[in-house]
Amino acid sequence: MRLILCICVLLSALPNTGHAANPGRSPTFERDIQPILTRYGCNAGACHGKARGQNGFALSLLAYDHDFDYHAITTEARGRRIFPANPRFSLLLRKATGQVPHGGGKKLDPQSPEYRSLEQWIAAGTPRTPADAPKLEKITVSPTQRLMKFSETQPLKVTAFYSDGTQEDVTRLAQFSSSESVYARVSPEGVITAGPIPGEAAIMARFAEKFAICNVLIPRPHPVDAAVYEKLPRHNFIDELIWKKLQQLNITPSERSTDAQFHRRAYLDIIGRLPTPAETRRFLANADPHKRARLIDALLERPEYADFWANKWADLLRPNPYHVGMKATYNFDQWIRRSFRENKPYDQFVRDILTANGSTWTNGATVFYRNRREPDELTTLVSQLFLGVRLDCAKCHHHPFEVWGQDDFYGFAAFFGRIGRKGAGISAPISGGEEAVYLGPPTGRRAGPVKHPVTGEAMMPTPLLGQPLDLPPDQDPREVLADWITAPDNPYFAKVIVNRIWADLMGRGIVEPVDDLRATNPPSNPELLEALAHHFRDNRYDLKKLIRTLATSYAYQLSTTPNESNAADLRNYSRHYRQRLRAEVLLDMVCDITGIPERFEAMPPGSRAMELWTVRSQSIFLDSFGRPDPNQDPPCERTSETTVVQALHLMNSPALHRKVTADDGRCARLATSSQTPAEIIEELYLLAYCRYPTDSERTNALKRFAKPGASRRSATEDLLWALINTPEFIFND
Repeated sequence: MRLILCICVLLSALPNTGHAANPGRSPTFERDIQPILTRYGCNAGACHGKARGQNGFALSLLAYDHDFDYHAITTEARGRRIFPANPRFSLLLRKATGQVPHGGGKKLDPQSPEYRSLEQWIAAGTPRTPADAPKLEKITVSPTQRLMKFSETQPLKVTAFYSDGTQEDVTRLAQFSSSESVYARVSPEGVITAGPIPGEAAIMARFAEKFAICNVLIPRPHPVDAAVYEKLPRHNFIDELIWKKLQQLNITPSERSTDAQFHRRAYLDIIGRLPTPAETRRFLANADPHKRARLIDALLERPEYADFWANKWADLLRPNPYHVGMKATYNFDQWIRRSFRENKPYDQFVRDILTANGSTWTNGATVFYRNRREPDELTTLVSQLFLGVRLDCAKCHHHPFEVWGQDDFYGFAAFFGRIGRKGAGISAPISGGEEAVYLGPPTGRRAGPVKHPVTGEAMMPTPLLGQPLDLPPDQDPREVLADWITAPDNPYFAKVIVNRIWADLMGRGIVEPVDDLRATNPPSNPELLEALAHHFRDNRYDLKKLIRTLATSYAYQLSTTPNESNAADLRNYSRHYRQRLRAEVLLDMVCDITGIPERFEAMPPGSRAMELWTVRSQSIFLDSFGRPDPNQDPPCERTSETTVVQALHLMNSPALHRKVTADDGRCARLATSSQTPAEIIEELYLLAYCRYPTDSERTNALKRFAKPGASRRSATEDLLWALINTPEFIFND
């Protein structure tokens, strides 16, 4: 004991060189120390902020739990992490400066203001921030927007504003990130560097739980005459807003697509199938200047429209059949398809899901509540699908890039706290019984069983950015939620669905990912997104009218071929963006052009892949091209990337070979017909590409028919197989 006391006396006599980072005010834990730990990544998910911490030292992720962090630093491990007798010998500082082995490496310089703040805080006895201390109200970043040249730099300044009217430069303690590093990257010190290509990026600055945005625009260095943009066609408000944005970037749009390109594109985008050769010939021969708009109107009235768009929503809503049962899955699928056949207004479609009651065997919408059974599960699904707000992070801690915290998450979850269920329940993997969904009895303060995981408080239903609602016992909270979600003044509802439809038709969302609307993930064209949302509301949430507006715009009809100015543009719609087709669309296309239908389990003969009500139907083709895993919970967002598996399947699939070479297939019929080789070639190009072959394509194909030893049938089969194995076939141009 005497030896320990002597050591402490000797150490305390050593000189203490630290001083406060903020002269005149001693640092305190919440206000000064937590931002340092966050800035240098100590409480990040890759370090001590992960679930089990790192090497026995755990911190809350991004400092969301101050009490936990304070206890971990000051009292855990017998208090060995700090040494008030001489702060420089504290393990917290020695590891951070690399004086002793540290898995995270050297984080602080002993001469830095952050080191001195930590040192003085330890010397002062590790004080907490008083409850009556000024609160952080907001931060700002300057500049808030910047027009930059290629490779130009711009330092940022972050200022914190407190409730007592004081402000402080916190740039050194802020974290920075870029939404598009290829256009503008930002250093840990907050210095922006513009990239070598035109575009824009949002630079986020985060301090404590506040964030601010600096918008950066990098135009092409060569100005374009304003007359170029004035002469561009304007079919509706979409074109006006896109041309306005392109003019800011000095980018000119590509040429208009050909009639053949547009014809194929419209069929695949609106009804998910190819036009027949006869339909293509009629369209290409039609001299009506309004034929494109008339085609869109006709396609929207075709029966295939409902199955195609229902198939997209099935990915987002259709549950795991192994979990909820086959009959329930079928009923939900049929309910979705019926809604699209009726062209049900989108707000009513969402309301019917959110307020669903009754049997899962008679009201398919109730299956939504059979699959997701806990309020927290429903919270993440509903907020992401219908609001474009991802609340997953807020379930456990404050969202790192948004305003949402645990109060917001569990207040929203309380809307689902009174859901009652009666019946067989879930007995996976069979779950074949019937179940009824109803409004359960109120409990406690009318708030249901949803409780805050930290405070234990029973939560009352609370809309995002709203106040807690004290609802009467006979009021279903889900009806109140549906009213708020579908209200015209809801800032998210219309935007997320128009952004999703826009991405389906244009190849990329105005916001990406399409269901992640937040200040730190801004839209590429805010005016356009706002205008589309207003248009959708004004037309009473009619999806067909929205699709028609998008498809009749001049921007939708642009070619995919880039020009000199827009080759690097991937988010401003200066050209159309190619998309790989969905698995079901591709399989139906193969069946249509080969003339051999596919057979599916639990479906009548002649059924199309687009009509499948479950992804459990076996199909190597569909699995290869990315249909959802039947065990995956919704929403299932498909990827559009190509893979080696897809290429190998098209080249080597025995099933595809049988379709091409079938005796009763298309190739056999063409080979035995009276058509000349040139006419057969033309027919195959119209089938696969929906266009006539070029002179060189026709010449090369005819050589195949004239090859010694080749029969009409073998040449026809070889040509069709070759067309299927090309990007022009599997991509929507």
